[in-house]
Amino acid sequence: MNVLSSRFLLHPSDPERSRRFYRDTLGLAVYREFGPPEDQGLVFFLGGGFLELSGRSTGRASEATALWLQVSDVEREYVRLLAAGVSVLREPRQELWGLVEMWLEDPDGLRLVLVQVPHDHPLRRDQR
Repeated sequence: MNVLSSRFLLHPSDPERSRRFYRDTLGLAVYREFGPPEDQGLVFFLGGGFLELSGRSTGRASEATALWLQVSDVEREYVRLLAAGVSVLREPRQELWGLVEMWLEDPDGLRLVLVQVPHDHPLRRDQR
C-alpha cells in the first residue's frame, strides 16, 4: 500500500460545538472547508496529517480511541486550555518513557493526548 495522504475522521454529535472546540478553543489551522454553509465540514492540519469534522453521530467517542498531538510546550497549553474551560482529564506529567503528556477531552468525549518531547529525549536525537 502506498498511502498518499491520511485523515482522522470525526462525526460529532453537535458539529457546530465541535467546530468551535477544534478551531477556536484548540486553535487548529483550517486546511479546507466543504459542504453547505449551514452544516459545513472542516479539515484541520494536524502536523503531518489531517483531522476532518463532517457528518453527525448520535454516540459518544470510544475509550479505545485517542488522538495524539505533539506540541512544543504542554504546560503552556495546559494553562491556556484550562482557562478556556476545556475538560482536562489528567494534568501534564512526565511518563516513564520520557515524554510529557496531558490528557483532555473533546465535546464528544474523545481523549486527546497532548505530548511534548523533551530536548534530551531519544526522539530528538539524529538517528543517522
